[in-house]
Amino acid sequence: MTDQLGKEGNRGDPERSGRRGGRTAKKIALAGVIVGLIASFWIFGLDRYVTLSFLRASSDTLRSFNAAHPVTAVLGYFLLYVLVISLSLPGAAVLTIGGGAFFGLLEGTVAASFASSLGATISCLASRYLFRDWVQDRFTARVAPVNEGIEKEGAFYLFTLRLIPLFPFWMVNLAMGLTRMPIRTFYWISQVGALPATIVYANAGRELARIDSLRGVLSPGLIASLALIGLLPLGAKKAIALYRTRRKQKAPRSGGGLFHNNCGKDVDNPPFHGM
Repeated sequence: MTDQLGKEGNRGDPERSGRRGGRTAKKIALAGVIVGLIASFWIFGLDRYVTLSFLRASSDTLRSFNAAHPVTAVLGYFLLYVLVISLSLPGAAVLTIGGGAFFGLLEGTVAASFASSLGATISCLASRYLFRDWVQDRFTARVAPVNEGIEKEGAFYLFTLRLIPLFPFWMVNLAMGLTRMPIRTFYWISQVGALPATIVYANAGRELARIDSLRGVLSPGLIASLALIGLLPLGAKKAIALYRTRRKQKAPRSGGGLFHNNCGKDVDNPPFHGM
């Protein structure tokens, strides 16, 4: 019986090894494609096309193309934005400014918002597919508290991170991919949380000629305001939890009522306590 089980186990091992080998090969292929695209971006100097100087120099040409081919222009802009975000490339802020400059505040904000959320979700999925199992297996003890925190407060944390521009957008995407946050939650929180900053950048694009640097778009006061908005939901939840905890501590313990029957058991307290 033992020999038979051993033979069946040996038969299963090659199949498991084959599946693991297949998954590893797919991960290596995907990683190779991503690295190749990122390397091509820098090797061919494509970063010069996502700068404020390029937008200003090409503003007339881009506006003319948008006027002649509005659907193609928006679609091309959307796909470019998704590609930049999904590959964690620089230029998202510049693209948002460009969207506001060439498509207007409303259309530019909508296109940039959905493109950034879709690109962020792709980046998160890639990080999860390539690295999460490896991180979870090798750093189980360290990531356990993180997983618990994400399950309880993940949406609030992500909302705060999205609202505060001090945290790199791409870093949050990759980091969340290593956690167990549901992708649906990640997407809609990213959509809502990044919207205020998207509106600010798109609105700044309406005055493209006056923008000298990205630092001029977000003032320290505006950054503080966004940070406060991001911290409010989490702070409110913590305050409610603290209030409920203190209320439970102050509540009378069972068995401590003023009215008792002859057997020593508590008589139900009346619903209203008089003066």
